[in-house]
Amino acid sequence: MLKRLLLALAVSTIATVPAFAHLDPEAHGSFAAGFSHPLFGLDHILAMIAVGLWAAQQSGRAIWLVPAAFVGTMALGFLAAVLGMPLPLVEPVILASVIFIGLGLALALPVPPVAVAGLVAFFAFFHGHAHGGELGAAGASQFALGFIVATAILHAVGIGAAQLFARLSAPLATRLVGATTAFAGAWLAFA
Repeated sequence: MLKRLLLALAVSTIATVPAFAHLDPEAHGSFAAGFSHPLFGLDHILAMIAVGLWAAQQSGRAIWLVPAAFVGTMALGFLAAVLGMPLPLVEPVILASVIFIGLGLALALPVPPVAVAGLVAFFAFFHGHAHGGELGAAGASQFALGFIVATAILHAVGIGAAQLFARLSAPLATRLVGATTAFAGAWLAFA
């Protein structure tokens, strides 16, 4: 299990190459373009894995509720962008999501699962809008399916990491990952 987690983290780290590595969504509105999009941006990887970690940290129904709220609202944000709805401050709010979700994870505050789901859903709308804003006129449904699947996988990586930390009796590891995520989000915002 540890080897799989390390492999997933290594792949995630390697996947954070510059944005030009994306398949161009306007030319390739395909499942592959949508799937690769969240995997080629450090902000996306950090936020998605942190959502899974935060969900697992909350435990109980939060393990499915929080990622489902993120994915569902992200799809709505995507649809809003495809339909031409303008949304200000998309990139700054995405960076804020990395910081905020990382801090939520690091502080391990006892927040009701519905509140955590609502908080991540707010940020998810902006993440989805960013995906839709980059699509152009190419195949929206295949592109959306791709980034939804990739996002769910990154959430699952976060949940798996949290469960591994719990099994290893390393409860502070999740909080440390949260602090590192928040720091990385701040670095991205000001770099």
